[in-house]
Amino acid sequence: MTVASTHSAASAADDGQKAANMRSLSRAMEVFAELQRAERPQRLSDLARACGMSPPTTLRILRVLQDFGMVSQTDKSYRIGPAVLPAARSFLENDPLVVAARPILQQAAAQTGMTVSLYSRLGFERILIARVDGESPLRYDLPLGKRLPLTVGAAGKILIASATDGELEEVVGAAVAAGHEKAGFSVEELRGRLPGPGVDYSYSADERATGVLSVAVAVPNRRERPSESIAFTSVVETATEDGMKAGVPELRRAAGRLSEVLQGSVY
Repeated sequence: MTVASTHSAASAADDGQKAANMRSLSRAMEVFAELQRAERPQRLSDLARACGMSPPTTLRILRVLQDFGMVSQTDKSYRIGPAVLPAARSFLENDPLVVAARPILQQAAAQTGMTVSLYSRLGFERILIARVDGESPLRYDLPLGKRLPLTVGAAGKILIASATDGELEEVVGAAVAAGHEKAGFSVEELRGRLPGPGVDYSYSADERATGVLSVAVAVPNRRERPSESIAFTSVVETATEDGMKAGVPELRRAAGRLSEVLQGSVY
């Protein structure tokens, strides 16, 4: 009995330590993700508030991330560190989705003259993972790896077009918490932005940037919900709503080709 009790106590202690380690890792990733969203270096107090943690806990996490080069500090502000660059380079060179998408995006851009972008959903946000510029430069810089909302922009909205009200409630809550939407933003308001029943593309105008039009379709996959989307983007001086929507068939072909190439992969 004594041996069994001792073993049980040791096992429980091990399980508790593992759970504590996972909580610490989860908190570190929350801080790291918040720094990725930020448009500028963040102060300790702002990071702690955004992550719902105490300043001492946030500081301990930041110091560990600094030790690994994931975070850099200037004066009293923190930003993403240089250690992310090797990881980003490895992803862009080896990820099967990115590698397969490049020639497909290049062909679509050459045929339409519009900028073509590929986005991947990450939780309640989307990330730009590949882009080929069109003939007309856009009015804003959208770097690869940028975290963007699902609630605005054609490429985000098409990824949640078939979501249930319960799923949209989670999207709305996350968008408000991340500062992508104002407090009071509702599922009904979001529903009004999404494509109607039977429409397999999403259109946006002036949603993320003034004078910019976009249309997007989802990339078919074997999951119930799509996780990637392809979008055409152009400035209003060189495109119209009808012209953008006329490019939907080409987007469908590009999305279909990409889906076929990825058959049998993790995607």
